[in-house]
Amino acid sequence: MADAPLPEDDLVAAIPRLRRYARVLTGDPTRADDLVQETLARAWEKRRLWAAGSDLRAWMFTIMHNLFVNQRAQAARDARNVSIDDDGDGTGALQLPVAASQHVRVELIEVLRELARLPAEQREVLVLAGVEEMRYEEIAQVLAIPVGTVMSRLSRAREKLRRSMAETAGAPRATSNGTLQRLR
Repeated sequence: MADAPLPEDDLVAAIPRLRRYARVLTGDPTRADDLVQETLARAWEKRRLWAAGSDLRAWMFTIMHNLFVNQRAQAARDARNVSIDDDGDGTGALQLPVAASQHVRVELIEVLRELARLPAEQREVLVLAGVEEMRYEEIAQVLAIPVGTVMSRLSRAREKLRRSMAETAGAPRATSNGTLQRLR
């Protein structure tokens, strides 16, 4: 059976979105670029599995998600064999180049910081829904979870982000006895 060509225009159009999602997953621009490249290579290698006429973007996001999960599992296995003299801390900060005013830049940095604090499962769903504008069904397909789980994770992620941003801004919040308290 001959390999069906992937629609080049759709493939090229998906790259910026893949890069954005990869940065959220990895938290590091270099690792994100590596993940995108590996995703593209895997998609090319497995192109015969893509059903012509189906959503190429969702298919590519699924490949990326699976690669990332496999990489995390491999890293966890490798971590058990790391020397105690290793200086690497394995963490990276989300970075996003922004040409904006200082105020907007600071707000964006705060949002990214709070986004990074969300549990990975909630962060993934929030980015796919909010940034990539995927429907619940598409997100469920990409992450291989039920639609109800997508909705639950998204709701919890939005609420946690909303609360943490309000606390960061020093907004009033209700205490356990119902009175308002200003943070900061």
